[in-house]
Amino acid sequence: MSRRIGIAGLIWGMSILLSRVIGIVREAVIGRTLGGGSSADVYWAAFIVPDFLNHILAGGALSIVFIPIFGSYLAKAQEDKGWEAFSVIATFVTTVLAVLMAALFVLLPRLTPVVAPGFDAAQRAYLVYLSRIILPAQFFHIVGGLLAAVLLAKDRHTLPAIAPLLYTTGVVVGGLAGGSTAGAEGFAWGVLAGSFIGPFALPLIGCVKEGLRWKPLWRPRHPDLITYLLRSLPVMLSWSIIVVDDWFLRREGSLLGVGVVSIVTYAKTLMRVPMGVFGLAAGQAVFPTLARLAGQGKHGEMYRTVVSTTRVTLTLAFAAQVVLTVAGYDIAAVIYGRQRLSEPQLVDIGRCLALVSIGLGAWAAHPVISRGFYSMGNTWIPAVLGTVVSVAVYPLYILSRITVGTYGLAMMSSVAVVVYIGLLYMTLGRFVRTREPGEYPSLVPFLAGSLPAMALGIAAGFALSSSLPGAATLLGSLGRGATLAAVGVGVFLATARALGIAEVRDVQAAISRRVRGAR
Repeated sequence: MSRRIGIAGLIWGMSILLSRVIGIVREAVIGRTLGGGSSADVYWAAFIVPDFLNHILAGGALSIVFIPIFGSYLAKAQEDKGWEAFSVIATFVTTVLAVLMAALFVLLPRLTPVVAPGFDAAQRAYLVYLSRIILPAQFFHIVGGLLAAVLLAKDRHTLPAIAPLLYTTGVVVGGLAGGSTAGAEGFAWGVLAGSFIGPFALPLIGCVKEGLRWKPLWRPRHPDLITYLLRSLPVMLSWSIIVVDDWFLRREGSLLGVGVVSIVTYAKTLMRVPMGVFGLAAGQAVFPTLARLAGQGKHGEMYRTVVSTTRVTLTLAFAAQVVLTVAGYDIAAVIYGRQRLSEPQLVDIGRCLALVSIGLGAWAAHPVISRGFYSMGNTWIPAVLGTVVSVAVYPLYILSRITVGTYGLAMMSSVAVVVYIGLLYMTLGRFVRTREPGEYPSLVPFLAGSLPAMALGIAAGFALSSSLPGAATLLGSLGRGATLAAVGVGVFLATARALGIAEVRDVQAAISRRVRGAR
């Protein structure tokens, strides 16, 4: 079991690491092409309506919901029935998707004042144009998600893991091909092309090799379709803070003036690099094991696996938080450059990065903790909790925007996700104990040692930064940022190890083994 998780984790870890590296290249190209002005604001806002379509069709939950359905037939050596379930669900999803895409395409001019109330008439017209280019990409993401779920159910991780790399590459190529002449439009076409090549075409090729049997079956009463809809319904109906945080930030940011949407988005995108490398990789790798343990009724062992995986994930996330906090300005200067972004904008990105990184541990832990529920077929609890948190905190986003401005929005993003993941973790523990009473490990002792260690690491980095001169060149910013990051992380790791955080020792030992192996 542990070997299977390790192999899957290695595949997804490498994939997500490469995806984030390519993502950094994408951000650099976007930042150096669009900068932090009106065009960049419109480009980022153009994803809101397409992402909404993906959300209401539970696109993000397709693998989580469909893997247990298809996997159950594989476990019973009934693969034909698995493909029948796939055909019924895929036919239903594509039909509904086509209708909703057509409706949104027509309604976009009426939706833009709600999406970005702070935009002027010219920005709204451009927003409609870009949104219509990006909207069809959701077809490829959603249908490709079902195809990828089949491969994952068969423990075929490679092609689904490569798909995001091709998608991100498509965005970069589109932006470079369009250049400053096409501007945001070039990136939008890159989104569309990349979504076809990566998330859709690659899993399709993999499924064909696995014996794809997709027939147009319209059976609304099919039991597997009903199961799929019932398990997806919470995701479709919910407005979890995990999804709507971006919408809140961009909507409220549009009311603060030109450039704010881009500044907050650039900061959060940088935070997503370690979140994806650690959190998404861990969630993808551990989910098949969690599903098997839950299916065997071993809920206690499943929960222990969630906690142990979360501890390792948080260790890595806290180290990354130190880096992003103490070297945020230098990271922004290296990635986005100074050609299209002003010095005050780079300072704002760095400060917003430090603020959104307060929630990095929660963002990274979410893919692991939420899959504890999903492995037991429960999608309602994460959805309901996430929606309650969203409703409760949205007025605080508005208040933060009014009273604090850009930094207030960045801080609220972290507060909201920390509250949500804290509630989700405590609820999972109670849920498991009702099914299998017993003593279980807790994250509290781990947090009691790792959080102070992280605070000391950040303090050490800030103390050093006050004595280091600012850098005006790319190499200067790279050297300054690397120095601050090395000192901050070094203090964090040393302190955490002294406080008895075993995961630090384990991570260091694993890195040491790989370095020796590479030699």
